[in-house]
Amino acid sequence: MSNFKRVLILGTGPTSIQLAVNLKEQLDCYIGIVGRESVRSEAFFKALGQSNHLIRVSIQNEKHRAMKGECYLDQVFKGYETIQGEWDTIILSVTTDAYIEVIKQINDKLLKKVRCIVLVSSTFGSNNLIKNYLNKHNSNAEIISFSTYLGDTRWMHEKPSNHVLTTAVKKKLYIGSTHHSSKNIERISKVYEQLGIELEVMDSPLEAETRNISLYVHPPLFMNDFSLNAIFGVVNNKKYVYKIYPEGPITQYLIRDMLSQWKEIMNVLEEINIKSINLLKFMTDDNYPVRLESLSRQDIESFNHLETIHQEYLLYIRYTSLLMDPFSEPDENGRYFDFSAVPIRKIFVNREGFLDIPRMPKEDYYRIKIIQGIARYLDLKCPTIDKFIKTYESKIVEVAQSHENELLSDAFVVQSFDEDLNMICSEIGKIIGTKQLK
Repeated sequence: MSNFKRVLILGTGPTSIQLAVNLKEQLDCYIGIVGRESVRSEAFFKALGQSNHLIRVSIQNEKHRAMKGECYLDQVFKGYETIQGEWDTIILSVTTDAYIEVIKQINDKLLKKVRCIVLVSSTFGSNNLIKNYLNKHNSNAEIISFSTYLGDTRWMHEKPSNHVLTTAVKKKLYIGSTHHSSKNIERISKVYEQLGIELEVMDSPLEAETRNISLYVHPPLFMNDFSLNAIFGVVNNKKYVYKIYPEGPITQYLIRDMLSQWKEIMNVLEEINIKSINLLKFMTDDNYPVRLESLSRQDIESFNHLETIHQEYLLYIRYTSLLMDPFSEPDENGRYFDFSAVPIRKIFVNREGFLDIPRMPKEDYYRIKIIQGIARYLDLKCPTIDKFIKTYESKIVEVAQSHENELLSDAFVVQSFDEDLNMICSEIGKIIGTKQLK
């Protein structure tokens, strides 16, 4: 029996619209969307009301035409506490740090009838978090984790509405389930195959959650003095995420930290019996390739076994090779597409009127704090991760103090995420034996 007959999507962002259209077109299921009432979501709900619940997805590139489409939502709820009816599947399409906050608002009786929960953009430990919560509520629902969202989707006209634009689509994603031989994963795999996306099924959800490149590159790229000064307005001229210093943060020292952090995360994976990741191969084969003239296949394949200085050298080559898109067509002046010119976004006033921090590094703060907590639970040292967190937290405290007379979002608060960590580590403890969270 299919668990995709009645599907409720939690979250009112652009990704929810893209997923709703995909599921409606591929599985013809009954689709509902729910989100919290806020200044930001007001425009979304208003647009849905005016369009009679019609939603639309446009594409930037014709090769992604499988993503394009429109459909009518069957139900819309304002506020998680207002959900009614029975739902086979719920899809969490909210930021990872909000998973428990959101799921706690769902009626227990309704939640117990859910047979499958899908985490669209999970982070390391997300599946364990939801599993622990459901266990306490006597639910045996299957929990499926994706490594990340399928691409890049944004509002069509830069503000919430019923219309989104998908600008990029990933070629490959990873997926894992709490249930072995999952019929639901078979259904999802067929949907993604129709969309032209390869899904690799991992041995566990936790393993799928480790296959997110953001875990390995965002903290070093954003949690350093250069990037934080750009984010918080200490420097006025534009800086770029993937450029070499002084246009961007990439130096030999950042590369050294990126490699060290990867090794610290690999130590965590080894402790809980998850296969390690070849960072350079993951970067080139699963994310952005470079020409073999820049990085040889032998160097890529043997990366894990090389000396540290050699590994740093290859990572530096990888980033310099992507300063421009090496596979783009040069213009009449021989210039290739400026691939690395992704601006570092600055702090901004959000729709609620609060000074806020951009998604990168705000979401990465939660991700890296969870990894730090898991490492400590396992009695593993992670000095590079500790350094990233200390640098970031010192900066948000400093900026909060300098803006004390302004409205500030919760992103400026130093957080422990102890509740989430205790739930996550409780599940890890069941796998490796009981240890006490420090």
